[in-house]
This record gives sequence, C-alpha cells and structure tokens, in this order.
Amino acid sequence: MATLTAVENNVQDVPKLASLPIISIEPFLHPGGHGRLSAAAALHAACSEYGFFYLDISSYVDPSEPEELTRLAREFFALPQEEKDKISITNEDNARGYQRLKENVTNGKADNHEGIDFYRPVESPDKTKPLWGENQWPTIPGFKEKYETWVEKMKKLGLLLMEAMAAGLGLSPEEWAELRNKVDDSFWVMRIIGYPPLPNGYDGFSCGAHRDYGCLTLLYADPTPGALQVYLNQPGLLGVEDGTWINADPIPGCVVCNIGEMWEVWSNGLYKSTLHRVVHKASNYR
Repeated sequence: MATLTAVENNVQDVPKLASLPIISIEPFLHPGGHGRLSAAAALHAACSEYGFFYLDISSYVDPSEPEELTRLAREFFALPQEEKDKISITNEDNARGYQRLKENVTNGKADNHEGIDFYRPVESPDKTKPLWGENQWPTIPGFKEKYETWVEKMKKLGLLLMEAMAAGLGLSPEEWAELRNKVDDSFWVMRIIGYPPLPNGYDGFSCGAHRDYGCLTLLYADPTPGALQVYLNQPGLLGVEDGTWINADPIPGCVVCNIGEMWEVWSNGLYKSTLHRVVHKASNYR
C-alpha cells in the first residue's frame, strides 16, 4: 500500500489524450489471430506509460454474465447485517469472507466500502495460518456456481493477457513458455466490493490510494461514472507539472486492467504499478 500525501488533490480536467487506452483481447483469442503484433505493441505502451488500460473483452464473454454477477452481489449486500456477518472473515483466516463497511483500512483510514474476498482453494486448509482457510460463500441460489465460472474465465483471460504482454516485451516462445509455467496456476484473489455514497465531510475515501501488490487486476464495475480514479505521474504531460488524477469511468464491453507490483519487479520498472483510488460521491449504491 502506498501512502498518499501531496497528491491528494481533486481530479483535474485534463484533455482526452490523458485518458486510458482501450485494447482488444480479440487478436489473442485464436492462434495466429490478425492484429496480434499491433495489439501487443499497444499493450506494451499502455503498461509502460500508464500501468492502466481498458481491456475490451466483448468478444470473449457475453455482457449479460457480469451483469448477472452484479445482480447477485447487490442481493447479498442488501441483506440484513446479521446475515452478511454469517460469512465474516473472523470465522476463517481473517482474509476469506465478508468485511463490514469501513473494516478495510488503507493508509491508516477506514475505507467506505464493504466486500467479500475469495482466494484460490488450498490443500489441507488451516484457518490459523494466513490465507490458508476456506472460502465462505453466500447461500444465495446460483451465487457460488456463477462466480466460480467467472473466476475460471478470468484465469484464462489473465493467461491470454500475459501472453500478449510477453509478445509486447519481445520474449521468445521459449521465454514465454518459461514464464507461463510460473504463472499458469496463480494464487488468485477475487473481491466483490459494494460502495455506498461517500458521506459529506468524511475523512477518508471509498477506497484509499494504493498500488496492487499482485500480477494483474481485472476489474468489472457497474456503469456509475466518477468513482475509480487513476494517478498519472507524468511530469510535463499536457502541461501537468507533477501529475493528476483522472477518472477511469466504465466502458461497455470492457474491464479495467492494471499492473501489479509483481510485473513492475519482473520488468525492472519498465511496467508501472500505478496509484489508484475510489471516490464514490454519487447518491447510488455501486
């Protein structure tokens, strides 16, 4: 987690050239797909310049699928508090399960959201060990099955994206095979997060500024604009001296993808793990 200090300014109005790029995964869905080299080059530029981008997955998943997952999540978060607490993280390893509103803390401040965390199942679970418990699922019909299907699809998508990134870096087929062997059974985490409106005068954020510690993050969000914000730390970009926060509003058919600190280490700093935060001030629950 990064400590946010002087960059806690309001989102600035910056030209559209400073918006995040959009890249389609379609060329990598089939061997020898048309446009693979250009897509890999665009992905390389996005990873090195932004650390964030939109990934168009409209050719990979039916848009009704994540919409159904959103409906199920809303059904859970609308339950009485005592029902949600039945799968509290305190029942397990303090990681897997439900976190109450403001239970998650970033940069020393409580985040104004609630959520459910799931991790890759492990052999011989032991809830006394960090991250080594068992996942806790809501009892809502279809919830577990539909989310497990989504996890499998996102794992496959992650490998396709890794292959594209390897091509963008100029890795040989042998080098990519070596890298794939290290990431093809990743220790994944899936978070389902619910954001109520940020109270006026609240000393904190919906989710405080941080960099993701893993490899890749694939984020699907409901259509609410003006919530997710990304920090562009590019001195001189379009007249911005130090950098600025920009909104990463949802785009139909796309997920937002960002680079985790693992990729920054692997690439020796070439690919950036970028600060981002959530400031949800609209009146709806998202």
